[in-house]
Amino acid sequence: MSAKPFRFRLERVRELREHDEDRAREQLASSLGAQLRGQAMLQAAVERVIAAQASRRDRAGAQVPARDLHADQLYTERLLRQRADAELALERAGVEVDARRSALVEARRRREVLERLKQRRRSEHRAEMQRAEGALLDEIALNVHARNARLG
Repeated sequence: MSAKPFRFRLERVRELREHDEDRAREQLASSLGAQLRGQAMLQAAVERVIAAQASRRDRAGAQVPARDLHADQLYTERLLRQRADAELALERAGVEVDARRSALVEARRRREVLERLKQRRRSEHRAEMQRAEGALLDEIALNVHARNARLG
């Protein structure tokens, strides 16, 4: 009697879930990258606003034409809008990271369920093969004993 090799019938499903987990991990990494870029953009926007405000303060007492003051004001307002846009983009990126992280946790959980089932089935298969082997050895021993009893 030859031992049957272990075959997990849900292996294809397990492989698909493993693939889903890998894809979820890649999407999380991509989202984290976008979040880091968003943080850098926000930091740059904040620095531009600070520099523009400092420039306005430095020229506060000087004789500056009205159109230059108006241009400075418009420029500062544009920088403030860019900063607000960067804050919003960063917030959205954070929400995306949270969603991707949750998706990864779920994909990992789904794969692990099948991994545990596969291990349980492998153990059951191993135990069944050991029982069959033990029964075969018992049968051989009985045959040897019966033959010796007839001859003896």
